[in-house]
Amino acid sequence: MRTVALLEGAKGLLVLLAGFGALELIHQNAQLAAEELVRHLRFNPASRYPRIFIQLAGQLTDSRLWLLTAGASLYAAARMIEAYGLWRGRRWAAWFAAISSAVYLPWELWEFVHRVTWAKAVLFVVNAGIVIYMIQVIVRGHSNARRTHPSLER
Repeated sequence: MRTVALLEGAKGLLVLLAGFGALELIHQNAQLAAEELVRHLRFNPASRYPRIFIQLAGQLTDSRLWLLTAGASLYAAARMIEAYGLWRGRRWAAWFAAISSAVYLPWELWEFVHRVTWAKAVLFVVNAGIVIYMIQVIVRGHSNARRTHPSLER
């Protein structure tokens, strides 16, 4: 569970840093910054995803950036709380991890079927593994708690 806790904590930290990075774009030309980022990463700006990214950046306003940062902060807080609960072995955190990972599985499978890549395969397998592992933890924890102490529930 601690490995999953570290993974969730890292995701939360990454999104939090991205949210704070978005604040740097307040009162700036976000489209220009997106174009520079695409160039810096040596992506083809005419290809599909970089083009979409640049177009979306061109539509950003200061209020949208604040909303994006607030959403990133909420997501990061949820991931950090989940990571804490998993690290401490809390049953509610195992439920949260199972559900939050399972939510992405249909979309990941859809994406994988329509365009097979190693990255999509790895992402799907990792998330499916987390769901299966968390369900096992929940089932084992429930049966162990009943055997050792019927009133023990976290």
